[in-house]
Amino acid sequence: MVGAGLLVTGCSSGPVADVEPAPGATDPVCAEAMVALPDTVAGLDRRETDSQATAAWGDPSAVILRCGVPTPGPTTEHCVTANGVDWVTRDDGEYWTLTTYGRTPAVEVLFDDTRAASSSVMVDLAPAVSRIPATGGCTSAPSETIPSTSGQDG
Repeated sequence: MVGAGLLVTGCSSGPVADVEPAPGATDPVCAEAMVALPDTVAGLDRRETDSQATAAWGDPSAVILRCGVPTPGPTTEHCVTANGVDWVTRDDGEYWTLTTYGRTPAVEVLFDDTRAASSSVMVDLAPAVSRIPATGGCTSAPSETIPSTSGQDG
């Protein structure tokens, strides 16, 4: 339930999004990913946030990212690969949560699917998130691969 509260907090904050940092936000590997984050995700402009290793896009926030969340262990939840990054996906009925799988530290993304398509979110964030080395990945069915929508190969 932290995720839904996180998104609501980010939506209600005005020009600077109030986002709770993840427990591992100070991990130096998060910094590698954070400096590579795009200015837009799913066509939404990036906003300033008030905590380390966090990002938000849209006003009010429609996409919120936190680096340094606990790495998921083996799971039977839906796993999707987008541009070489594996994501565990969860729909709580109000918002979607994507968590990287097979990367430490993990990255969590909460988004409103009425304002941002999951495929766009995953593809747009993949170049930055892929700076966190993969040590594993999706292995169980069902999984699906989401191709790049940028028109670039690979």
